[in-house]
Amino acid sequence: MDFTFPASLSSAVAEQLAAACAVLERHLGDTLQAVHLYGSATVGGLKPASDLDLLVTVSAPLPEPLRRTLMSALLAVSAPPGGPVRALEVTVVAKVDVRPWHYPPRRELQFGEWLRDQVLAGQIEPAQLDPDLAILLTKARQHSFCLLGVAAAAWFEPVPKADLAQAFADTLAQWQTPDDWRGDELTVVLALARIWYSMETGAIAPKDVAATWVLERLPPEQQAVLRQARDAYLGHVENSLADDLEQVSAFVYHCKAQIERSTSNPDNSTP
Repeated sequence: MDFTFPASLSSAVAEQLAAACAVLERHLGDTLQAVHLYGSATVGGLKPASDLDLLVTVSAPLPEPLRRTLMSALLAVSAPPGGPVRALEVTVVAKVDVRPWHYPPRRELQFGEWLRDQVLAGQIEPAQLDPDLAILLTKARQHSFCLLGVAAAAWFEPVPKADLAQAFADTLAQWQTPDDWRGDELTVVLALARIWYSMETGAIAPKDVAATWVLERLPPEQQAVLRQARDAYLGHVENSLADDLEQVSAFVYHCKAQIERSTSNPDNSTP
């Protein structure tokens, strides 16, 4: 298969993407139909701890043994954030599960560094319904690079506004108590900023752009948490959000209330 890589990427990133695509080709073979690079690599630029995000389309659901071997093989071309080798986030969908579009869609597989210990222990998630795919496919349609196949805007159907709004609501529903964001404070804080931004503006922005937008709309007592999260994401400071769970929790509850208010506003502009 002939893969194409963005000329703007560093040689190290291009080599890692080529290695990841070789793994996909070796294990998925003729079922591999499309590979799209999205996220920071295609909009906003890679930050020090940014993942390389790949959306992979296959022609048919993956057999369980194949899911296991592919997850294990991806470990060799990915690494925890912060080192010279970047973390991969690989989401695999079967074409029949996203074309024609329906909600909630089903994902075949998702690989990420947060799953490394489970994969090494032989604990592999099954295929499952995943509301977050509505957000992911919208990102890919707006900003992505086609490594294999055709452009995402032509390959995937647009996600209806109502389904995207429901996906945001389903995401918010995961975060109810401090135990839901304990140990994952940075991810949750930045995700809330992006959801708030999207609900109000109708666009999907890089994490730091959304955070800067939200900072201007926060009361002074809520700003420190988001500023720290944004600066840690940009590599300017160490992530210390876990040191003050109470402040993080206050930020989460405040943002959820603002987002829910936006959701109930008939004039909001979901993308």
